[in-house]
Amino acid sequence: MNNKVLVRLFVPELDQNFDLFIPVNELVWKIKKLAVKSVADLANVNLNIQDEYVLINKDSARVYQNNEIVIQTDIRNATELILMHKM
Repeated sequence: MNNKVLVRLFVPELDQNFDLFIPVNELVWKIKKLAVKSVADLANVNLNIQDEYVLINKDSARVYQNNEIVIQTDIRNATELILMHKM
C-alpha cells in the first residue's frame, strides 16, 4: 500500500467523518471528486459532484490547490482533512 494513504475526512455538511484510502500519485481535484462520490455512497446521500469543493487540512488549515499532486503535499497517513463547499 505504498501508493495510498489512509486519511480521515470530515464533512461538516453531513456532520460525519470517514476513513478513506487515497492514491498519492493523483491530483487534488481528482481526489476531491473521488471523496465526494465515496461520501455520497457511504452516507447514502445526494452530493452534487459538479459542485465545487475545497479540501482543507484540519490541523494546519492549509487549503489544497487543484493542481497539486498528493505526494507533493503534507497529506500522509492519519492526516485529517475537511471537505467543504467552496464559498
